[in-house]
Amino acid sequence: MKPAPFEYHAPESVADVVGLLAEYGDDAKPLAGGQSLVPLLAMRLTRFEHLVDLNRVDELFGVTADNGGVRIGAMTRQAAVETDATVADRVPLLHLATPHIGHFQIRNRGTIGGSVAHADPASEYPAVMLALDGTAEITSASGSREVPAAEFFQSTFTTAVEPHELLVGLRFSAWDQPAGFAFGEIARRSGDFALAGAAVAIGADDQGRINRAAVGMLGVGAVPLRAPSVEAALLATTVADAYPEEIGRLAADDMDPIDDVHAGARYRRQAGSTLVGRVLADALSQLGGEADGG
Repeated sequence: MKPAPFEYHAPESVADVVGLLAEYGDDAKPLAGGQSLVPLLAMRLTRFEHLVDLNRVDELFGVTADNGGVRIGAMTRQAAVETDATVADRVPLLHLATPHIGHFQIRNRGTIGGSVAHADPASEYPAVMLALDGTAEITSASGSREVPAAEFFQSTFTTAVEPHELLVGLRFSAWDQPAGFAFGEIARRSGDFALAGAAVAIGADDQGRINRAAVGMLGVGAVPLRAPSVEAALLATTVADAYPEEIGRLAADDMDPIDDVHAGARYRRQAGSTLVGRVLADALSQLGGEADGG
């Protein structure tokens, strides 16, 4: 199939982009990497009168060190995130998650902002952004604002970005203390959307007491989810005494999976909680804990 007719716009500045979005409102859609939008248009599952191509807007690209953390322009390719030394050093969890996104051809074209704005609950970047309390930079013709990840993802494929607004960048703070980071997911085949996934960051003091824990989950709800039951259990123990398999089971209480053509809710809950335990074990091992939780 072919997309319904639309008018194509190729602005070269953020100001021009938000001007077009303000003019056309709900009838306009920004085009980033196109890895999600183009298939939807081709199958006529959605349509817009105006497509606003962001690929000529240079100010939307790039990774920069920012107050001890990282700022990533919304149009930065996933392949660039995967290989960027600043990301690997300051936001290891983002670096670890990126290779799980599709195949390298997808990552060569796909963008971090496009993935986050699309808000597919099975996507990797939204879960990492939520786990790390990332911040979305949003701008419009009337001004700019910042939205924390906890408020950004509103429902499946729906975010805090209004039709007249543009996601221009993402900010992540670095974890300066000793920390372990791990990411894992379950999919039918490599490159498929995840049936369940987990993004884990664990910090500890020099006595081995866990004093910071973040667990994001994907594929097990209508939006990416945190696992507060798991985080609380981690904060109540030490690296040496944590039993990841046992703690991981608590994640089942924090999930809200559905039945669909890919997997049933019961499978997602069981497999997802088992996966959380395995990813916890990986993160704890980086802090000196035993992979089997002993």
